[in-house]
Amino acid sequence: MIKILIVEDQTMLREALEHLINEQSDMQVVGTTNDAAKTPELCRELMPDLVLMDAVTKNDTNGISWAGRIRKELPDIKVVIMTAIPEITFIDEARKAGAHSYIDKNSKNEHLFYVIRSTIKGFGVYPGPENSVPFVAQFTEKEITVIRLVCQGKSRSDISRELNVSESILKPIITSILDKTGFDSIAKFAIYAVGQGLIVPDLQKIV
Repeated sequence: MIKILIVEDQTMLREALEHLINEQSDMQVVGTTNDAAKTPELCRELMPDLVLMDAVTKNDTNGISWAGRIRKELPDIKVVIMTAIPEITFIDEARKAGAHSYIDKNSKNEHLFYVIRSTIKGFGVYPGPENSVPFVAQFTEKEITVIRLVCQGKSRSDISRELNVSESILKPIITSILDKTGFDSIAKFAIYAVGQGLIVPDLQKIV
């Protein structure tokens, strides 16, 4: 079970996030606050696995700065910065503060859950370049199928069974995907694809 602390100053959004997250079978909200300054104390008390931190909270408190403090004082706790403010410097600030991941509040619920799960697994999820070019047109139908399954969190053995092929046949398909994208890991590319909206894992849809 992924234990989550929500730091969000808008009451309606905070309660909506709590409800949505608690509906997931592998997630539980262990606490909420509207003030980033209270986060370290709550982290020591509640020991969450992950903090979902608004970039700006009560009294214009800088959530990114407090995220940096959490990373220094409680390094085992993951931190995801979330914001609805289209401020490109926030991304750089979040990286410098050591936040593991970054998400736009306008993202779909499925993407939020994916970011949380990916962050817990050790993957950082940040927005890609604004004008990045989608790779979809370069893929074969078989490669797209493999990408969809990876984005659903399936292992190579799971994919082999689902597609009824051996792992030796699957390997060159994955190699081809990596050659086309320049990524060194199919898992990293899957996170990028979801972050860019190319893949919606739960809906198995590619756009």
